Amino acid sequence: MVSPDIIGSIAACLTTAAFVPQVIKTVKSRHTRDISLLMWLLFNAGVLLWLIYGLLIGAWPVILANGVTLILALIMLLMKLKNLRADRHAP
Repeated sequence: MVSPDIIGSIAACLTTAAFVPQVIKTVKSRHTRDISLLMWLLFNAGVLLWLIYGLLIGAWPVILANGVTLILALIMLLMKLKNLRADRHAP
């Protein structure tokens, strides 16, 4: 039988890795016009809370996945915030 921690670790790796292509594409293109600021604000807050939850219960798959996801999500959020003015004036 497969351990719940193994399943959780695989799920965490997959869901975290899903953000990598978007972050790479956005960093390369520097295009954030079509990215929702509200979505990334809410998402970052949620991931931060998941990270805190993982720390409180000592669940390493939750801690590691949300720690990495928070870094990736913060990159996206910071790029969006940096480009806000340019996004407003883009055609």
